[in-house]
Amino acid sequence: QVQLVESGGGLVQAGGSLRLSCAASGLTFSNDAMAWFRQAPGKEHEFVAAISWTGSNKYYADSVKGRFTIYRGNAKSTVYLQMNSLKPEDTAVYYCAWRGFGIKTVKSEYSWWGQGTQVTVSS
Repeated sequence: QVQLVESGGGLVQAGGSLRLSCAASGLTFSNDAMAWFRQAPGKEHEFVAAISWTGSNKYYADSVKGRFTIYRGNAKSTVYLQMNSLKPEDTAVYYCAWRGFGIKTVKSEYSWWGQGTQVTVSS
């Protein structure tokens, strides 16, 4: 059974930090990629960051570059998103996603998704 379970969301003041985690299971972790997307109320899903299986390739949305860092745990089945210098416009539900081969930044390229975790940044 495939599962992606996010955690770490919450309420934080602007300028603060949060670390999101996504634990994946039931998948084969070899040459795969994992990513974070987010969806703000009334908006489409937006790409945030993606990482290759080895961790050597990482992509970030321009809106989060320099503030967010994506990385994988040693077991490769967990992906993290360290979010610093948070802004009110970062408020959204954050989703973890997985695909079997190659790093992509497009939502439709990802096969499996978590249920999402809410991040709220107050001004």
